[in-house]
Amino acid sequence: MFRIAQPGDLPALCGLMKTAFGDEAEFTEMMAVRFAGWKNVYVAQREDGAVEAMLCAVPVTLRGKPGAYFYALCTAPEARGKGLMTGLMDYVADALRAAGARFIVTIPAEAGLFAFYEKRGFERAFARRTFTRTIRPNLWANAEFDAVTARSLLQLREKFAPDSVLLTLPSFTEVLRDLYSLGITVVSSPDGYGLYFRHWDTLRFIELFAVGDRAAELLVQAAREKTGATQAQITLSAAQSIFPAEGRPAEYGMIRFLDERFDVSESYMGLMLDETGQA
Repeated sequence: MFRIAQPGDLPALCGLMKTAFGDEAEFTEMMAVRFAGWKNVYVAQREDGAVEAMLCAVPVTLRGKPGAYFYALCTAPEARGKGLMTGLMDYVADALRAAGARFIVTIPAEAGLFAFYEKRGFERAFARRTFTRTIRPNLWANAEFDAVTARSLLQLREKFAPDSVLLTLPSFTEVLRDLYSLGITVVSSPDGYGLYFRHWDTLRFIELFAVGDRAAELLVQAAREKTGATQAQITLSAAQSIFPAEGRPAEYGMIRFLDERFDVSESYMGLMLDETGQA
């Protein structure tokens, strides 16, 4: 049977997450309690009560349209290949549709899963491009490096990237807390913002939005002046207008429409509790 998870399912969820992704119990508890919320965690249960599969349907919006983010989909090894996850996904999709959701997004954990999701009604979307460039020194590049709250970062998103998949404030708070624990730095100016990890002489920007190339370059240069790093690895949405000639589009996310289709060719998705902080 399929049902909404309960707090008593936590040990089973921890076991599934540990087997599938290597995540520790502390992370799984955070995910279920604060990132998704128990009412948005679903499980497949055997007749004897054993939990064999799970997924989170985390509330999101895109241009004001309500939807959900499928996260942490996993099945016990002995129950795989029996259609259990497909059944759970369809059960949750029906519940979301009945509640007014317009779409579901997800980020496949590995390249081979794109085809799996396509067979279950998802389409490829939210492509990204990543490239490396040398950061030119600029002593006059000014920006702010103060720690930002989830609320203020969401406000930056809404200003510079309004066509984005947005988590709720409580969920995004957990994302930002996780990113800070991994060593993220936020740089911002009146003309844009970015988030980066430092790996030796390279700054890895996992998100960068600005009003133009010059504004983006100044943010990156300000980060160089702060850190001394001379290289930047930058990941952007394939549809972003800054640095348009750099990087090739690569698959990232997927979407399944639960109602009338709408255009997502220029939409963005990122910072979805999928970042490890590793180079």
